[in-house]
Amino acid sequence: MTPPATPPARTRVNGPYTVVELAGEIDLATAGSVADHLDAATASAAVDVLVDLRGVEFFDCSGLRVLCRAQDRAVRGGGRLRIVCDQPYLRRLLGATGLLGRFPPLASLPDGLPDRTP
Repeated sequence: MTPPATPPARTRVNGPYTVVELAGEIDLATAGSVADHLDAATASAAVDVLVDLRGVEFFDCSGLRVLCRAQDRAVRGGGRLRIVCDQPYLRRLLGATGLLGRFPPLASLPDGLPDRTP
């Protein structure tokens, strides 16, 4: 079951992909809502989750923790979790925390996927 859209997160399924779109500030105050969406997205086996961070303005360690936990869960279930990110500051954050290798960002969604929901 997909959680309802909340200010920082919305989930949509398109073909084999589950896209979790994040926007605004991802911090201690919003990490719980993000975790709800990522928990739902990684609940099944062999999922292919794309976390779209292109609408994020701020991202702290609370968001990184939630991403790491969701990726672990996806991999344990035989799936994967990838991020879509075009902001240099998020790439620097991933690099500074040693997570760039774990989350090599895609610049855009895979071909054929609509860019963002309205």
